Amino acid sequence: QVQLVESGGGLVQPGGSLRLSCAAAESRVSFEAMGWFRQPPGKQRDLVAFITSRGITDYANSVKGRFTISKDNANNTFYLQMNSLKPEDTAVYYCNVGLYGHRYIPGASWGQGTQVTVSS
Repeated sequence: QVQLVESGGGLVQPGGSLRLSCAAAESRVSFEAMGWFRQPPGKQRDLVAFITSRGITDYANSVKGRFTISKDNANNTFYLQMNSLKPEDTAVYYCNVGLYGHRYIPGASWGQGTQVTVSS
């Protein structure tokens, strides 16, 4: 497994923005695909966005046009830029590294989770 360290969560007003980061502790490892998940209180953990090593991206319908996933290969870090945030985006966000087979396949390595709260 790979250690993943998340940062960037917090409290933001509706319409605001946040950027989440996920850094892999091992700089020499490359990943086939990287994803962001979120888990609202009392609900299941769902895929929000993923990006492959070739730059293929996809998003959950609920965040399309508002969230952008990106990666920095040099630093083995990937990001989730979240704009136009809504109260329903409130959740604990988790990063993950996995595989790509015409869909994102989660791996065993997860970040520690970061709380995002959207509230006025």
